[in-house]
Amino acid sequence: FLDEVLDFVHFLKTKIIKERLDIAIASESSLKKDWLKPEEDEAWQGL
Repeated sequence: FLDEVLDFVHFLKTKIIKERLDIAIASESSLKKDWLKPEEDEAWQGL
């Protein structure tokens, strides 16, 4: 019984990590559109 509980906990932890990674990857492609604009390059030049 304990093995099943531990397997389930491992499954949940893995699922959360995968979901967070999927969100990060999806966000990057969306945000990349703004990052690649010339206006962004100008805004960050002085830093």
